Amino acid sequence: MNIGRMYGLFLRHFFLITRSFPRILDLIYWPTIQITLWGFISNFFTTYSSYYNNTVGIILTCAILYDFLFRTSIGFNMLFLEEIWSRNFTNLFISPIKKSEILISLIFTALVRALIGLVPAILLTSPLFGISILDLGLSLFFLFLSLYIFGITLGILVSSGLLRFGPSFENIAWSTMFLLAPFGCIYYPVDILPEIFQKIAYALPLVYIFEEARNILVNGFVNVENILKEENLAFENVVKLTILLDDLDNFELVNEVMTDLFQKPYPARAAYEVSKLPKNSSIEIETIAVKIL
Repeated sequence: MNIGRMYGLFLRHFFLITRSFPRILDLIYWPTIQITLWGFISNFFTTYSSYYNNTVGIILTCAILYDFLFRTSIGFNMLFLEEIWSRNFTNLFISPIKKSEILISLIFTALVRALIGLVPAILLTSPLFGISILDLGLSLFFLFLSLYIFGITLGILVSSGLLRFGPSFENIAWSTMFLLAPFGCIYYPVDILPEIFQKIAYALPLVYIFEEARNILVNGFVNVENILKEENLAFENVVKLTILLDDLDNFELVNEVMTDLFQKPYPARAAYEVSKLPKNSSIEIETIAVKIL
């Protein structure tokens, strides 16, 4: 064995790492993100140990939702990278295929890839853990739709970086979703984050999606306040409420809550008693808000 030759090979790889900022970033990035993410998760369960009655169900549901987002975004990037690795882009661009057709085909294929991994995961949670994400009902469709749009948008942005900066941008393509994970508040509420991180989190659609998912799982209803925040609105923008109650005797209690949430002039409202509400709920409220331009 020749120590000089081994040292030479070591220097070659050492210089490859130290002369490349993306490689250095990659070495620092992964442990930092892992420690940050699991630190926030641990802090959450230490502080709010009684927050969830069904911790396993909520964690697994959020994990499945995040996995769908991850597979959608990374799947789009992978399809794009495969075209680069196979040197097929030149063939595509000189062919009669339009750029929009290439983009739409990648978007659709990314969805199929994500669903291939998603369906078995959903089917396994019921026999193994007694949990069915399908219990979310129609809300589940809108959660997946929101995540799909966000994942594809992120995939397009990362792929644009690959076209602009070349192979050196590949590490960013793999790590973007992990970078967003601590700020996306996938497994914990946004108020667990330090205040400076909360400002970053509120700029991400992920926060509102996962906050709403947890709210539906914990409380069984959609939080109107989260929807208003996502549209940069507040309760002051609400102009009309339609309230459905399974018992009109609870109307006084509704009045007390409305007084806490709204200020004068109060929004117009109508209240009706109904025989039954979805999921055996006691109340359902339809809200109309306006944005003043």
